[in-house]
Amino acid sequence: MPTEKILNQEEIEALLRAARNRPLSEEESQRRPRRVSAFTFGQAGRISLQQVGSISLLHDTFARNVSQRLGAHLRVLFEVNLVSVEQLSYSEFLPRVAERAYVASLNLQPLEATAVFQLDLALAFPIIDLLLGGEGKSQPLNRDLTEIEEQILESIVAIISQEMETVWEPLVSLKFLFDQRQQQAQVIRLFPSNEKVLTLNFEIRMPEVRGSLGFAFPAAVSGVLLRKISEQWLTKKRHLAQHYIEQRRQRLLDCRFTTEMKLPETPVRGSDLLALEVGKTLVLQHRTSDPVVISVADKKMFAAYPVRTAKARGGLIQRRLAGAVAVKELP
Repeated sequence: MPTEKILNQEEIEALLRAARNRPLSEEESQRRPRRVSAFTFGQAGRISLQQVGSISLLHDTFARNVSQRLGAHLRVLFEVNLVSVEQLSYSEFLPRVAERAYVASLNLQPLEATAVFQLDLALAFPIIDLLLGGEGKSQPLNRDLTEIEEQILESIVAIISQEMETVWEPLVSLKFLFDQRQQQAQVIRLFPSNEKVLTLNFEIRMPEVRGSLGFAFPAAVSGVLLRKISEQWLTKKRHLAQHYIEQRRQRLLDCRFTTEMKLPETPVRGSDLLALEVGKTLVLQHRTSDPVVISVADKKMFAAYPVRTAKARGGLIQRRLAGAVAVKELP
């Protein structure tokens, strides 16, 4: 009759490891629930929320500068506000270009890239009227700009471009040079349809009219801007982190910590404790040549010898105790 084999602990653990590592059968793999998360390939490589926030802060400054400069130039209430920051494919951007809008291309040097500038005609006519000495009243959009009106409007495009240059200067040194006005059919051919463009949309308010102002930057330009913003953010983060550490160090220097110097714990027989009375000496198992312990905030830190300095008692530190928390030297 065969004897029953009894497995030792090592054999049991080996069987358990083999069971955990064995591949699942087809039936078991079908029963196991699968976690599936949605993913849109078109979203890959898009700017992060943090980058959107940084770009928004940058161009809020641009909006304020343009409001002040064009308000003074036109002598009228001129308010610009950032509406959105998006990264789209050029095919997604094109439907957002209004049919009756002033669209121009800008040369960005030295990158030799092209940007798209867009301004509602509802704003263009009052601006031109103000530049010609009128009151800036809105006009019905039943005609296009004449060549003379286009030339007049180019001065406004130049002012707006200069303010964009100024805002970008700390990050990317570019020259925004007016190229030409682009008709609807020409706008389609400015970039490939799958080109990722960074779009900035602003709302402009004037006394009798409001409309939109927009920019579209190709990937070559937006990529440089985003890298510089990320580098600036990392540098600022490192600076803030170092400043935070130094600030906490200084505050710690002003903190007070409870410190005590005492004999190491030593066992004493109960009979010796019961025999204690006034005037009797309790002998401890601690030699006078052995150091005592200095504790900081209830943590044993140093071995030291009791000393007297003037009229106060102190401790002459000999060494740091094993396991004590090391403190970095302060600058």
